[in-house]
Amino acid sequence: MLNCFSLLLLQADAAAPKNDNIFWVILPPLAIILVLYVLMDSPQRREKSKRDQMMKNLKKDDRVVTIGGILGSVANISQDGKEVTLKVDDGTRIRFRRTAIAEVLSAEPTPDTTSKTT
Repeated sequence: MLNCFSLLLLQADAAAPKNDNIFWVILPPLAIILVLYVLMDSPQRREKSKRDQMMKNLKKDDRVVTIGGILGSVANISQDGKEVTLKVDDGTRIRFRRTAIAEVLSAEPTPDTTSKTT
């Protein structure tokens, strides 16, 4: 029985093509890694480009939301462009780093839905 099994292994080994070129062994994993990198990096690059464009177009009186969830409108942008002063309420202004702005809502204030009477 053992003799038949070893004979079968020898025949299988002899039938297998001898490909000693390491390039063909490494190529499939490298191709998979390259495809995964492209699929994962492209959305991040697109999102970063979109965010950079939003920050570049930020101007006074834009309504924004910070990463902390604070809603306000841009009252002032510093000379170096790294700090933004937001007007949160009447007489309340808060300074933030420009990178703390999560999204720009719109230039016009939205109507307050809590003041509706039913």
